[in-house]
Amino acid sequence: MMLSPEQTDSDLPWSQSDAETMLNDIKVGCITDEPMEGEGKMRSLAPQTLSREEKRRRRRATAKYRSAHATRERIRVEAFNVAFAELRKLLPTLPPDKKLSKIEILRLAICYISYLNHVLDV
Repeated sequence: MMLSPEQTDSDLPWSQSDAETMLNDIKVGCITDEPMEGEGKMRSLAPQTLSREEKRRRRRATAKYRSAHATRERIRVEAFNVAFAELRKLLPTLPPDKKLSKIEILRLAICYISYLNHVLDV
């Protein structure tokens, strides 16, 4: 219902408190556990029990969790890269400061270990 410029809120057939009462009645009607007309199901706004997977998804969706996970991942990757750097220092290459990829470091380490085993067996 639209108000005309001459009409005020007090001219309306209901007051603000009546509207609030009506809204509360509607809310209470939605929360009741009684079946709705024409429906055999119960409607409730009470919190439902969530499955373990759903709880996990909701917890992982928080910014705090994502930030902590990103920090842990950065630390893990950094430790991984440090381990590769240490392994790289132990491998003989020409030139000694040649930049190698991670897969090249692993392959070279395999070859070097095989060579050392061969030298020890002879």
